[in-house]
Amino acid sequence: MPISDQIRILCVDDHPLVREGINALVSAETDMTVVGEAENGFDAVEAAKTLAPNVVLMDIQMPGLTGIEAIVEIRKHLPTAKVIILTTYAGDEYVKKAMLAGAQGYLLKSAVRKQLINVIRQVYRGQKFVDPEAANQLAAHYGQEALSDREISVLKLIAGGSSNKLIAVQLAISEETVKGHVKNILFKLQANDRTHAVTIGLRRGIITL
Repeated sequence: MPISDQIRILCVDDHPLVREGINALVSAETDMTVVGEAENGFDAVEAAKTLAPNVVLMDIQMPGLTGIEAIVEIRKHLPTAKVIILTTYAGDEYVKKAMLAGAQGYLLKSAVRKQLINVIRQVYRGQKFVDPEAANQLAAHYGQEALSDREISVLKLIAGGSSNKLIAVQLAISEETVKGHVKNILFKLQANDRTHAVTIGLRRGIITL
């Protein structure tokens, strides 16, 4: 197939072995080619501007600019580019943030070998794809009341080891108000305690470290 007719792919991941594995999978296909690689979000944006790929394979957690932030920037310059998230995270908030940023696909790395090539073709044709495990997480939390921005801020500070007193100082609110936020967080996340709430928040992608 002429190069001009192939699906042009940009692979973005901070792990060289992941990029090598994807290259190996794609190189066996006649209708697609990897035109470039990037190991962080900043480089991904620049590579996308230069190479104009049809499909961007994007990791979420990377140094500097996250995958979600990179999607937003790439789509400002290449609104027609399709983005597929490749990640180890199946949390519902990760999926929501990715799709809201403009991703058309969400695939877990554990399924890359079996599904990536078909997902690339599917997304390139204009369809959307969400990994079944991630879709299950979306369904499991559908309709649950989301944490407010202030509650997310409190949860991040709890994850950083701050006490209620210190959180109150950092957010310029009373300690009683902090206690109220913590109570709401535990209720909304159905968590047993502060540590459990942090674990749930990290797993779902509500907060990141």
